[in-house]
Amino acid sequence: MTNRTLAPDYRHLFHLPDKIIYLDGNSLGPLPRATVQRQAEVVARQWGEQLIRSWNEADWIGAPQRIGAKIAALIGAKPHEVIVADSTSTNLFKLIAAAVLADPARGEVVTEAGNFPTDLHVAQGAAASIRTMSLKIVARDDLAATLGPATALLTLSEVDYRSGYRHDMSTLTAAAHDAGALALWDLSHSSGAIHVDLNAANADLAVGCGYKYLNGGPGAPAFLFVAERHQAQLANPLSGWMGHARPFDFTDDYAPAAGIDRFLTGTPAILGLAALESGIDLWADVDRAALFAKGQALWTLFAEQFEARCAGHGLRLVTPADPARRGSHISFAHPHAYEICQALIARGVIGDFRTPDIARFGITPLYLGIDDIVRAVDHLAAVLNEGEWRDPAFAVRARVT
Repeated sequence: MTNRTLAPDYRHLFHLPDKIIYLDGNSLGPLPRATVQRQAEVVARQWGEQLIRSWNEADWIGAPQRIGAKIAALIGAKPHEVIVADSTSTNLFKLIAAAVLADPARGEVVTEAGNFPTDLHVAQGAAASIRTMSLKIVARDDLAATLGPATALLTLSEVDYRSGYRHDMSTLTAAAHDAGALALWDLSHSSGAIHVDLNAANADLAVGCGYKYLNGGPGAPAFLFVAERHQAQLANPLSGWMGHARPFDFTDDYAPAAGIDRFLTGTPAILGLAALESGIDLWADVDRAALFAKGQALWTLFAEQFEARCAGHGLRLVTPADPARRGSHISFAHPHAYEICQALIARGVIGDFRTPDIARFGITPLYLGIDDIVRAVDHLAAVLNEGEWRDPAFAVRARVT
């Protein structure tokens, strides 16, 4: 069957195995074909032949800023407001601590119960490390009311990793500002999947990972955003040598670099950065408005096909129907969601499970088409109608779920 698509379609740019319907882009994006050649070039020539000269000759030293500028175009930021470094968790700690330490009169950080675990864990670790910091974890509906004169920072994931619910970034950022606080957004389930415009929302800070919709590979480096207006006032609490104003002077005392560069810490991971840049470069000629509209259309198709063909088996759609209030994955709750996901994987449909009861499917518009969605629901209907998920083998939990 010829795969029907909605324009634009970039499936040919990815290595995707035949007969696999890959709906897990929000945990690990597929391999861009260009990444294989780029890695070979970096390893064999730049590392193998040029050796240490590649820090200058191949501009390894400029990779965090260069790739950050490319990501900035995807998230509504200025090129000098984004830099690639470390992991999402490390960058969260940097920015949470920077926001709290910037104002001694404010030490409260507000976040949402059920936020992505690493966001909560990092915030808890920061609170345990900074005497002046306190952490309030509140229900979604109580976020705005919780903000007050003691609040230094509101930190949230724009898109909820389980349900796909999307916060109103502009409204909540304005609420934080009205309380005199900053707003920090985790874009890990947003960037590369939906339209993001940090500057239009007047956001202060943001982080995001490189391995989901940006297709940077497993464990890809992350990025962070600091609005230009805050860069001179905020300090990186992990003050490593790459964030120094003159890193190769090798002085004993730390002097922060100007601008976004101060949020670097250690030596850049060049192989990971090269893979991430290959993924980011795919976006150079993408009509992003058309692509994100395609993603929403495919989401709607999945929901309609599910309603028509999979009703009556206990799966409950938990992702908001309103396109303005959702990301680009579609999630269903079911007591045996894990087994259902495993049965689908056995059929070549790769989604994923999120505890305690969520079956989640990433609607990645770069490479998915109409037939991918229709055939995925074909398999889902068969798994439900024929009771395939009841096979005891599908209930055995793997280490990575």
